[in-house]
Amino acid sequence: MTYQNPRPGYRDDPAGVRAFFAARAATWNERFPEDGPRFAAAIAELGLRPGQFVLDAGCGTGRALPLLRAAVGPTGRVLGVDLTPEMLQEAAAQADFAELAAADVLRLPLAEATVDAVFGSGLVSHLTDPVAGFRELARVTRPGGLLALFYPIGRAALAAKHGRTLTPEDVRTEPNLRAALATAGWELTGYDDQADRFLAVARRMSSRRVSSHPPAL
Repeated sequence: MTYQNPRPGYRDDPAGVRAFFAARAATWNERFPEDGPRFAAAIAELGLRPGQFVLDAGCGTGRALPLLRAAVGPTGRVLGVDLTPEMLQEAAAQADFAELAAADVLRLPLAEATVDAVFGSGLVSHLTDPVAGFRELARVTRPGGLLALFYPIGRAALAAKHGRTLTPEDVRTEPNLRAALATAGWELTGYDDQADRFLAVARRMSSRRVSSHPPAL
């Protein structure tokens, strides 16, 4: 099965994403104080090891960065990337735990097969071309590396919070997500959609080749 983007040819609007989060960056962490334990539990399940290189894709204000650093230890590397300068300014408070870079997930400043694991909180909602985003993450991840797509709230609860209805086209449904990931070089290995969290884990398949992009940081 191949995932078909419901809006083929449509690309995410980086300017719109930046404007949305820029207006909320300063108070983002205050709005969601209960999320911390959910982040910690999700990252603990990934089995990260000391010395690994972890990418936080769409790191926002950096809530996951100290947890990722604790998992990979002082010999590891943590890089947080985000489109929004204001979010990265807030994340700078976590600068002791990670490197930070302004970058689009569709075009990462990393060489091929350099990352051991990718953590993306809320990322899928901002990928209007999910396959392209997943393919770029596959490009920078070594074969066998992990991708964790996380939300500190489940799909149904999030939709209800925003007064929306879940639709079959939602890429986060298990069949759609499995197909989109497979098209981009990932194998879905774990899927958990509960009221208080969403966590999907995929493993980078070894047979997928993705074209090169910018030079490494």
